[in-house]
Amino acid sequence: MSKSTTSQGHSSTAPASRVRTRGRLAVAAITAGAALSGMLSGCAAVGGETVTVNVGYQSKTINTVNAGTLMRDRGEFEKALSDAGKKSGTKYRVVWQDFSSGAPLTAAMIATHVDIGSMGDYPLLTNGSKTRKYDDAATEFIATTGYNLRGSLNQVVVPTSSTATTLADLKGESVSTSLGSAGDGMFSTALQKAGMSSDDVHVANQDPSIGAAAIEGGQVDALAQFVPWPQLVVFRNQGRLLYDGGDNGVPTFHGVVTRKQFAGAHPEVISAFVTAMSRTTDYLRTRPLQAAQRLSTITGIEPEVAYLYNGPNGLVSFDLPIKPQFRESLQQVKKFLVKRKSVTKDFDIDGFINESAVRDTLGASYTAHRDNLANPTPLTGTDELCRLPVGDPATASEVWFSGDDHTVPAATPSCLLRRVADTPSRTPRAVYVPDAVTGTKLFADHATWLVDPAAQASARYLPFATQAGAADYRRSHPGTAPIDYRTAVSQSVTTD
Repeated sequence: MSKSTTSQGHSSTAPASRVRTRGRLAVAAITAGAALSGMLSGCAAVGGETVTVNVGYQSKTINTVNAGTLMRDRGEFEKALSDAGKKSGTKYRVVWQDFSSGAPLTAAMIATHVDIGSMGDYPLLTNGSKTRKYDDAATEFIATTGYNLRGSLNQVVVPTSSTATTLADLKGESVSTSLGSAGDGMFSTALQKAGMSSDDVHVANQDPSIGAAAIEGGQVDALAQFVPWPQLVVFRNQGRLLYDGGDNGVPTFHGVVTRKQFAGAHPEVISAFVTAMSRTTDYLRTRPLQAAQRLSTITGIEPEVAYLYNGPNGLVSFDLPIKPQFRESLQQVKKFLVKRKSVTKDFDIDGFINESAVRDTLGASYTAHRDNLANPTPLTGTDELCRLPVGDPATASEVWFSGDDHTVPAATPSCLLRRVADTPSRTPRAVYVPDAVTGTKLFADHATWLVDPAAQASARYLPFATQAGAADYRRSHPGTAPIDYRTAVSQSVTTD
């Protein structure tokens, strides 16, 4: 028989000591902005007629919108629960709680105020390790939301006026990050690769929005954060990219965890949630521009930034299976978190993963989804100006002109520059190109450009995510030279 619930969301049979023991964690979650008052514990109410499901999400983290912002906006979870309830006679109530990062969300799950939550790879392992000591709070990792195999969802930006070109230039400087987040993990790993440590910089532990404001106001020298904050700062002309987390060579992703006790009591809820994720993911893939515009309306994030992540060949690939590459990267994440004492040495990653709901939802297509590493939303079409097909993710580019409800594809970055130059009466809202070496999607007007005069016209101009990346390329390609974006646009009209 289900336990009854009080108005504050705690089981009426739960001992008071449990509430006292986890009081600090609950307070941390509340001060982080979680709306916890008046919630139920997720157990059925007296009479077994209503089950309340508490969902924690991060509204502005584009990598999780298919398990949070857009799922909530489209009512997909509620629809799936309604379908489940028609079969069983059970009614469901969903309570959505918005968090700034994974750490406060984990605190809320430890306090059993959240039943299902989405967060990044580093917080995921911390969540699993910290919750397992409590029978009613122990969690399992059930699905991926979105990912980037290179790790380019986490990046470091510096003010536009900064003279820094490498991480070494940040020695002794102040860097804003959210401790325990995917951005923090990326930055710490990057420092190690550069022969540095966190002791070489002054870390300011701040929520992403606070850090972004600090960059703009000159209170910090760099911002190391997760999607979408680095590119949001870049697009707003408040900073430029110093380091791409993809250079760490470790995949990054966000995923969904659920309290095992809750999932065991209500497996139909977990099934409904994954079904809702799948439907929302389909929407993201088939209508990326509309999704970006809707995200902007809900969150205030500019649609141009949202589209950089969720659009074709975007920085985020949305898919549900936990790919083998993620299991491998979690082993590296674990080593880092064990040193931080956020995860215990004996934490079993394989035992933490439970993909049964994803397998059931995807059915026969599960294996194909799991093994497919290509971006599920490719940029395709025909470049009418260069008369070339658009399809190679290493070169495919696009421009979004003001007033249009569609984008215009280009076969290469050079062809894209010609398109912009050939349409002087149209103002681009955003211009997207891939990094010439890594393929990472960039804002063309914020990239570092090189020109190769000896190359054919369609391959003459080369964009790079960072100044360091362009400098590395020049060392092995001495025939190239720096060129700014506007000059590249004006010169691109010249043909061989």
